[in-house]
Amino acid sequence: MAESVTAEPAGSESNPFVQAQKRLDKAADLINLDPGIYRILSTPYQELTVAVPVKMDDGSTRVFTGYRVQHSIARGPAKGGIRYSPEVSLDEVRALSAWMTWKCAVVNVPFGGGKGGIICDPRRMSHGELERLTRRYTANLLDIIGPERDVPAPDMNTGEQTMAWLMDTYSMHTRATTCAIVTGKPIGLGGSKGRREATGLGVAFTVRESLKHLGLPETGCKVVVQGSGNVGGLGALFLHEMGHQIIAISDMYGAIHNENGLDMPAVLEWLQEKRTLEGFPGAERIDNSQLLTLPCDVLVPAATENQITSQNAHAIQAKVIVEGANGPTSAAADAILEERGLFVAPDILANAGGVTVSYFEWVQDRMGYFWEEQVVFDRMERIMVDSFADVVKAAQKYKTSARIGAYCTAVERVAYCLNMRGIYA
Repeated sequence: MAESVTAEPAGSESNPFVQAQKRLDKAADLINLDPGIYRILSTPYQELTVAVPVKMDDGSTRVFTGYRVQHSIARGPAKGGIRYSPEVSLDEVRALSAWMTWKCAVVNVPFGGGKGGIICDPRRMSHGELERLTRRYTANLLDIIGPERDVPAPDMNTGEQTMAWLMDTYSMHTRATTCAIVTGKPIGLGGSKGRREATGLGVAFTVRESLKHLGLPETGCKVVVQGSGNVGGLGALFLHEMGHQIIAISDMYGAIHNENGLDMPAVLEWLQEKRTLEGFPGAERIDNSQLLTLPCDVLVPAATENQITSQNAHAIQAKVIVEGANGPTSAAADAILEERGLFVAPDILANAGGVTVSYFEWVQDRMGYFWEEQVVFDRMERIMVDSFADVVKAAQKYKTSARIGAYCTAVERVAYCLNMRGIYA
């Protein structure tokens, strides 16, 4: 049995790092992980907390708190997004960096796990303030990031523009245009075709493989999606195009529902124009708690962490859950869902299309040669399908859930690298 070396913080079900550790513990026991390797994998490799002073538009100076956590670099450079949110915390960033380690290992791309975040409310900041925030944060990270060290990407409330500022700031300091420092960039600055669609498309592929695995219809299923950004919105669009009925979808303000199915192209066009789903014709307004418990074939939580907990897991009526968000289901909820016989395609598999195409972008930047979009999608699909099969095989081998099967697969791959590299002393 793996030896636990960390105390459990208070409020464990709402603490994402505790939730990540619980899954690691379960997988470590099943694969009989060496206690020394367990200690390494349960402790982030490196954490940096930075003060980020920014001159605001009104002439005042504010100091924001930023983080960058590298969970593991055993398999390659740390890889993971940067999020801007008032809810960012060190434990959240720790958990997200650990999930990135497992995610990269599940799809077998040569990255470790990293994550970053700044405590701020980007909706209350101007374009100029966000640029100054990003550039100063980047300057604070210069000692630990780089194409061979740590490669950031977009995440919640960041995007192509944020990555362009980060790339430019890093390049100015190194006196060389360094495209491979970030992924998720604009295509004209070395971004990859298909990167924006990658996570949502990967979720759709995982829904398809899950239905096939369970012997359920591969078209015509009723699907509920929580979230309408690049993951939820585009995932819903791809599932709509695959012939499924999207009966409900949400944004940060609430959700819309139509039992006969929503016209997803029209929904996304409305959202693009109005910036909210509210008022979309032909749909009733419901709240997010109602959305999660609607009767459906497939539920895709694609918003944020800790949405399915011990408080609502008994009320979930889906047959299949495919996690588009990172950490949407607590460990306590996992036990309930498993007891009820629900199949859960875990986040570290289901939303790994994004990091897979980020890897492709990094490779293309380093080659200076770029692929056509269909090549990107075909290569991603092959990786996602093969990874799904690996996870199911591990779950069957260890007689466990798909989530813990995914963790077993990932932990074994990272542990192999640590064992082969040895401990430097």
